[in-house]
Amino acid sequence: MPLPWPGNYSNFIERNMIDRRLLSNIDWILIALLLWNSALGVVFIYSSSHYLPGNFYLRQVIWIVLSLIALFLFIMVDYKNFLTYSLHLYIVFVFPLAGMLIFGKLVARESWIRFPFFQIQPSELIKIIMILLLAQIFSEYKDRYFSWNKLLLSGGAVSLPILLVVLQPDLGTTLTYVPIILAALILAGFSRKNFILLLILALILALGVWNFFLKEYQKQRIITLINPLQDPLGTGYHILQSKIAIGSGGFLGKGYKKGTQSQLRFLPARHTDFVFSVIGEEFGYAGVIVVFLSYFLLLSRLFRSVDKSRDRAGIYIIFMVAMMIAFQFFVNVMMVIGLFPVIGIPLPFLSYGGSSLLTNYLAVSLVLNVKMRRFVNV
Repeated sequence: MPLPWPGNYSNFIERNMIDRRLLSNIDWILIALLLWNSALGVVFIYSSSHYLPGNFYLRQVIWIVLSLIALFLFIMVDYKNFLTYSLHLYIVFVFPLAGMLIFGKLVARESWIRFPFFQIQPSELIKIIMILLLAQIFSEYKDRYFSWNKLLLSGGAVSLPILLVVLQPDLGTTLTYVPIILAALILAGFSRKNFILLLILALILALGVWNFFLKEYQKQRIITLINPLQDPLGTGYHILQSKIAIGSGGFLGKGYKKGTQSQLRFLPARHTDFVFSVIGEEFGYAGVIVVFLSYFLLLSRLFRSVDKSRDRAGIYIIFMVAMMIAFQFFVNVMMVIGLFPVIGIPLPFLSYGGSSLLTNYLAVSLVLNVKMRRFVNV
């Protein structure tokens, strides 16, 4: 290997000094909180699925390792580069979503694309692209008041993937796009009047979705929210079993792998969307408090990271990521206790699912990326 010339050698040293400085600015506490919540997920997934074929907890461990590798690969690239090519990435990722409508019955189950050893959900991963694209759009907007032109531009950017996911149909994933958009509008200074107009527009759109897009079983889930006893063995079964599981746990729970509703398979989707019910049954309210505290520490770390950015794009990225994860946590908990329709939103980091886990890890990697470069992008 030839020795570098003096000029190249100085550039080499300078690059490595920057790398060391960036390394020292990595938020290791946030990574530790991320891994802690993921480890809790493995524990609860094992308890709720150890008697099922498939070794779901081992698969989750593999996804955690892969997601962690992806996280460190992503933070090696300046997020400014991701913003620059966000539109190109958006175009690339829209094609798989469109392809799901055409080839879905051949290569996928609902919204999943199957590969030899794993399956992936494009509608999950495109959340990262939406965050980057919206951050790029709104970071260039510096006026005091928000304009409808900017709303139409950002709305047009997200409406296509939303429409494609609704048509799959995947109402749960579609709903998780909402906090991303709202977070961007809040930071952009969207006025109260405009929010009211947007709410009216959303209600009109909701009526259209109800009448023309929602399947009958999806409508029934919303109706069941009001009265689950109306169909206790059908659409109300999930909610009723979940309530029984959580309520029967008491304060300290029935013990690890000793929950009757989960171990006797009365509780559906116990290692995915309803893993929180398993926590309540086996560890009681004490376990629920531990999980709440774990999420509080993670979410507070994310929201407090907003002021660590030195540019508008970074602020938008961190706030949208924090809102997205907080929204999924809130909706999942409300769902399993019967205060929200069962629409298939997993509990971030705790529920089994590779695509959801990878997406959330990549989202957190964007936060780490912004924070570690806060002294560079000034």
